[in-house]
Amino acid sequence: MSQNAAFDPSIPVLTEVVSEPVIPPAPAAAPPEPPEPLAQQLERRASERWTGEEWSVLERRVTERVLQQLQGRVDFVLEQRVRDAMADAMQRTLETFTADLREGLHEALGEIVSKAVSQEIEYLRTQ
Repeated sequence: MSQNAAFDPSIPVLTEVVSEPVIPPAPAAAPPEPPEPLAQQLERRASERWTGEEWSVLERRVTERVLQQLQGRVDFVLEQRVRDAMADAMQRTLETFTADLREGLHEALGEIVSKAVSQEIEYLRTQ
């Protein structure tokens, strides 16, 4: 290809580097301290201003609230543990009862058969 005759050297082209003006950095300011969390603010104010009676009231309220929340959980866990313990106890009792019943029936059937055989032999002797 031939070079374009209408090329004007005063017009910059894309391959030329354009320098940007240098902006001096702003002086480093100390970072602002993060605000104190609300919980810490409340705790600090309470410890500075509250009386012993107000602390007692807060303690009683928190205790009551925690006990109310735990009561439902405790009831559920207690009920579940009682059910599990009862199921285990009933299972063991049923196994023991079944074994005892089987042994008793075995003995009773043995006695009945022995008595029936003895009676039959006695009957056959008398004939």
